[in-house]
Amino acid sequence: VQLQASGGGLVQVGGSLRLSCVASGSIFSLYVMGWYRQAPGKQRELVATSTTGGITNYADSVKGRFTISRDNHKNTVYLQMNSLKPEDTAVYYCDLTMRGVDYWGKGTQVTVSS
Repeated sequence: VQLQASGGGLVQVGGSLRLSCVASGSIFSLYVMGWYRQAPGKQRELVATSTTGGITNYADSVKGRFTISRDNHKNTVYLQMNSLKPEDTAVYYCDLTMRGVDYWGKGTQVTVSS
């Protein structure tokens, strides 16, 4: 399984970005896709996840600002990020969990300038 993330960049405080992640390879029908992030000097943390059935989970710090969505036919997950804050600055990683195995993509940098 390979994951390709895109959409990161530099944005001002209060701005928006949309991340995308496409999964390819041997993907079965039931899996969780999500986004994690890692800021300099900090541990990687969960941002949001989405199951095949559409159940979503968000970190408290992004609730009401970020929205995760997915297109199962395209094996793609999106992260719409609004009202961005400097503390959202991090490398964002796409994750796919399938049959107990985690697959990670290369990260995409998101920088929020004040």
